[in-house]
Amino acid sequence: MAGAKTAVEWLTSVAPDPEACRWEWERNPLGVALLPAGKAWDVLILPGALGYPTLDVLTRILHRPGPVLVDFGDDRMGFFVAPGTAARWLGTGIRTAGAGTWIVVPYPGRSTRGVRWLVPPDGSGTLTDAALLELAMHEAAAGLAGGEGG
Repeated sequence: MAGAKTAVEWLTSVAPDPEACRWEWERNPLGVALLPAGKAWDVLILPGALGYPTLDVLTRILHRPGPVLVDFGDDRMGFFVAPGTAARWLGTGIRTAGAGTWIVVPYPGRSTRGVRWLVPPDGSGTLTDAALLELAMHEAAAGLAGGEGG
């Protein structure tokens, strides 16, 4: 699975010791690693109730958004965006992970009991544009407020 290998290499490239991180990650029974944000990516963390409709909007307008994580219970979703975004983000109710923070990341292509990929990284470094993510959040929030129940 070459795609997963390049995704793993891309993700572990931010670790203090990428080779040791990858070795440990591949053997970790939980299939997760703690990786620093703020180097190759920041993460904007949305409540699941807003995150899912936001991802729906993004996937309608983008061929492929950047990586997206979801936690156990679908309570929070993490959208991978450009480094530096967390320091500038002003949106209320949105948590950020940027320089100086670490996040739990599942091994691509392996199922875990906790955090999982909704949009796994492809190894290319594709990230979601923060301005586009913000527009998608506004559209999703408007849809939620308007009671689009289908």
